[in-house]
Amino acid sequence: MEFPANVVIAWIGQYLWALTRVAAMLMVLASFGGKSVPTRVRLLLALAITFALVPVLPEVTGIEVFSFQAIIVILQQVLIGAAIGFISQLLMQTFVVGGQIIAMQTSLGFASMVDPNNGQSTPVVGQFYLLLATLLFLAIDGHLQLITLIAMSFETIPVGMSGLSSLDYQLLAGWYSQLFLAALALSISSVVAMLLVNFSFGIMTRAAPQLNIFSIGFAVSMLFGLFILWLTIGGFLAHFERQWEVGRSLACDMLLIGC
Repeated sequence: MEFPANVVIAWIGQYLWALTRVAAMLMVLASFGGKSVPTRVRLLLALAITFALVPVLPEVTGIEVFSFQAIIVILQQVLIGAAIGFISQLLMQTFVVGGQIIAMQTSLGFASMVDPNNGQSTPVVGQFYLLLATLLFLAIDGHLQLITLIAMSFETIPVGMSGLSSLDYQLLAGWYSQLFLAALALSISSVVAMLLVNFSFGIMTRAAPQLNIFSIGFAVSMLFGLFILWLTIGGFLAHFERQWEVGRSLACDMLLIGC
C-alpha cells in the first residue's frame, strides 16, 4: 500500500501542530515542568496526549509543513501552550511567596533548602506550602483540567497564523500582580500575630531593661511562629480554591472557552 508524499506530509502536520501546543504546556506546567521530571518523560507524555487528541481535532489545511508559514504557526502554538502552563506556575508561586513572608516574620527564614524546580535555596516554610499546593493541585485534577482546556482550545483558537491576542497577554501580566496580593492575604494573619509578639517584647524591654530579651526572643519567636503556622494552616485550602478558580477563569478567558 502506497501513500503519496503530500498525504504523509499533511498527516505529519496534523500531529506536529497539536504536539507543539501540548508539549509547550507540559514544559511549564506545575509539577510536570520542573527539573525533577525528566525531559523524556514529558516528551512521552506529550506524545501520548497528542496521539489521543488528534483523531478528534478539526483538520488543519492550507499550511505547508516545510515553509516559513509553518515556523510562525509553531511559534503561535508554543505561546498558547506556554501561557496556559504559566498560569499554573503563578498559582504555585503564590504560596511560595506567602510562605517566605511568614518565614521571615516568624524567625523561621534561616531554615532553607534547595528548591528542586529552580535549584535555589528557599525557606522551608515556602517549600512546605509549595508541597501542599502541589498535592491539592493534583488532588483536584488541576493538570487534567488544563489538558482538557488545551484540547478544547483547538476548536476556539484553530491552528493558524493567529493565536492569542495582545489583550490576552495583558490579562496574564495583570494577574501576575494578584500573586503578591494573594500571598499577602495568605500571610497577613501570621504577620499581624508576630507583630503583637514583637510588640510585647518591646514592652518587656522597656519595663525591665535588665532582662536580656535578645537571648530568649529568638527562641520564643520560633515557638510562636510554629504555633501560628499550626493555627493558620486550616485556611490554606480556602486560599488555594480561590486562587485556582481565578486562574482557571483566566485560562478560559484567554482560550475563549465558556467555563
